[in-house]
Amino acid sequence: MTLMQKFLGAAAATALSAGAALAEPALIFDLGGKFDKSFNEAAFNGAERWAKETGGTYLETVMQSEAQREQALRRFAEAGANPIVTTGFAMSDPIAQVAPDYPDTMFVTIDGWVDLPNVKVIGFTEHEGSYLVGMMAAMASKSGTVGFIGGMDVPLIRKFACGYAQGVKAVNADANIIANMTGTTPSAWNDPVKGSELTLSQIGQGADVVYAAAGGTGVGVLQTAADESILSIGVDSNQNHLHPGKVLTSMLKRVDVAVYNVMMAGADLESGVEVLDLAAEGVGYALDENNASLVSDEMKATVDAAREKIIAGELIVHDYTSDDSCPVLTF
Repeated sequence: MTLMQKFLGAAAATALSAGAALAEPALIFDLGGKFDKSFNEAAFNGAERWAKETGGTYLETVMQSEAQREQALRRFAEAGANPIVTTGFAMSDPIAQVAPDYPDTMFVTIDGWVDLPNVKVIGFTEHEGSYLVGMMAAMASKSGTVGFIGGMDVPLIRKFACGYAQGVKAVNADANIIANMTGTTPSAWNDPVKGSELTLSQIGQGADVVYAAAGGTGVGVLQTAADESILSIGVDSNQNHLHPGKVLTSMLKRVDVAVYNVMMAGADLESGVEVLDLAAEGVGYALDENNASLVSDEMKATVDAAREKIIAGELIVHDYTSDDSCPVLTF
């Protein structure tokens, strides 16, 4: 029996003995680790904020393999957890299999898609936030060449790349954009060594700003960029503090807000689809004491003006998944 199986079994027994009325929420972290300093950690921060403000407790587990997804969902559902919050698009199929068996339990998929009456779908306009940091990359670049390093090659990450490329080209139509994906399997989210290698390759091709949308792999991207004295752009969580003065900004994807709001709603959470966009501050860019010296007033004014135009519908950022209007990128 694995450590996760033992934990989930104990959690189920504890919750069931206490009675399902407790309805503790549960949080399932995706592959890459709870403390990936990016996507999963943002979810953790949201849950911790909820726990500190309410005094509540929640169940949790971290996926170690694809095979554990359905098992974790069923164990938590049997334990009476409600809602059960999942991170990552790969939980979609397991939720579709499990949710019909527990109609009184609300399941939440962040970044996935499941059309069932007891499933809440939460998505983000990652392309809009990536457009803004793309503009910043182009304004900060001295070489005219910038990079993008994605995690697993899936439509979601191409959505990041699409928005980023549009933002870069909006500032410098002649800019060169080098794009790489780390891999085609879930291990691509947690491979900082490969992230470092790709960063060095892009630097060798002239990139002086690199955007990482790769989960835990991005830690290697940011570290190597700092070591090689070029700028990087973080993702999901605010990663500016990891290398103060060397991370240009971070594209914020407020998974923490999504998790916090879901847990606050508790068992009263309503199903349906919610998209957190720029207007809802679901995405954006990070500005703090760690990168203030890198972001000029002109840069900030330009990006903020674009943000307002996107919110107003005056500027349309294409998202790759709905059309083929993205700049051509070779991965």
